[in-house]
Amino acid sequence: MSSYTVINPADESEVSTVELVDAQATDEAVTRAVAAQKSWARVSPADKGTLLRRFAEAVDGDLENLATTEMRNSGHPITQARWEAGHVRDVLNYYAAAPERLFGRQIPVAGGLDVTFHEPIGVVGVITPWNFPMTIAAWGFAPALAAGNAVLLKPAEWTPLTSIRLGELALEAGLPEGLFQVLPGHGSIVGERFVTNPGVRKVVFTGSTVVGKRIMAGCADQVKRVTLELGGKSANIVFADADLEKAAAAAPYGVFENAGQDCCARSRILVERSAYERFMELLEPAVAAVRVGDPGDEGTEMGPLVSAEHHTAVSAYVPDDSQVAFRGTAPEGPGYWFAPTVLVPSSRTDRVVTDEIFGPVVAVLPFDDEEDALTLANATVFGLSGSIWTRDVGRAIRVARSVDAGNLSVNSHSSVRYSTPFGGFKQSGLGRELGPDAPLSFTETKNVFLAVE
Repeated sequence: MSSYTVINPADESEVSTVELVDAQATDEAVTRAVAAQKSWARVSPADKGTLLRRFAEAVDGDLENLATTEMRNSGHPITQARWEAGHVRDVLNYYAAAPERLFGRQIPVAGGLDVTFHEPIGVVGVITPWNFPMTIAAWGFAPALAAGNAVLLKPAEWTPLTSIRLGELALEAGLPEGLFQVLPGHGSIVGERFVTNPGVRKVVFTGSTVVGKRIMAGCADQVKRVTLELGGKSANIVFADADLEKAAAAAPYGVFENAGQDCCARSRILVERSAYERFMELLEPAVAAVRVGDPGDEGTEMGPLVSAEHHTAVSAYVPDDSQVAFRGTAPEGPGYWFAPTVLVPSSRTDRVVTDEIFGPVVAVLPFDDEEDALTLANATVFGLSGSIWTRDVGRAIRVARSVDAGNLSVNSHSSVRYSTPFGGFKQSGLGRELGPDAPLSFTETKNVFLAVE
């Protein structure tokens, strides 16, 4: 087996070395998962819930260790990493209630009784990205386990450490061997076997749209189920009647959280022309106030980019001749630091307006009226998230219904709650995660007719 050296993005020090799983080991894991799933499906709903709650308790007991590990592996500020570990706990607790609530239906028919059952799919392969390793993993494995499936989790090569620890905690909590396995490895090997091995009956992927399309195409050969959460280029729409002070103060946190490495990042700020100059005056000090620095500092709000490779990719979008309105600050010296950057492109088709940069870079553009705002907001192949700032309730509803995106907020930047559905329109994805119905996406509906005549 090959290995990968994990680098701390804040200081470029070596954190640990992780052995990577090969194709043969992946197939062996699938075989174990198939056997474990058959046993898990026979466990009573109440006992499934009890084990998932024990898993949540194990995560809660290891919260500080998980947070520190994420900080060192991913560069997340410690306060953010603690929230992420707590989120994993909360998602497990939420879906621990699901096994006893996977209700079928009794459908009136002539000549008998017709009932439906939600049967588990079998083995689910979950492929997670490097930007939110713990939280996005939980979105896949928690409802999948609750629905009676086994889960194979392949974390991103750059950020495997918290996923590996979650696999250990699952066993410590009493989940059966083989039911939840973490397989660090290359996407071209482990992820590819999830797609091609017939023992895996569904693939859940979060990552780039380019890779998501390849996974979707590969799964078509076996008519394998997929859930895809892909790219975004979300709009933060600010109307002139909005509370501009509040909108400007919140805008940096809608795009610079996690150093902009967020598919929901509001990386296009669209401002009504009559309020544009005032908004920019308010935005500059708000950007300057974002605290970028040591992830271990309790006051840090933004850490480094995840890797040298990604730093190079983000930097390519801000060459020396870029139309920079202003920048925040970032540490100098070791680490993959990038200061929060506000651009004012002269063209609506500039690549900083159309491409998902996935870094702390935002483009601000003016619009003329509501119709123009919608035209600009929807001028993208993506449709994941977005925000609308206005005091006009009617306008808020009209615009929210007209923006082609799966998750919208009015007068805030909140998009993701484990109790509500999450997913995208257009090339931002396929299917929905989270919310009360998520376990159903890991089941097949079986219809049974019982003749009584």
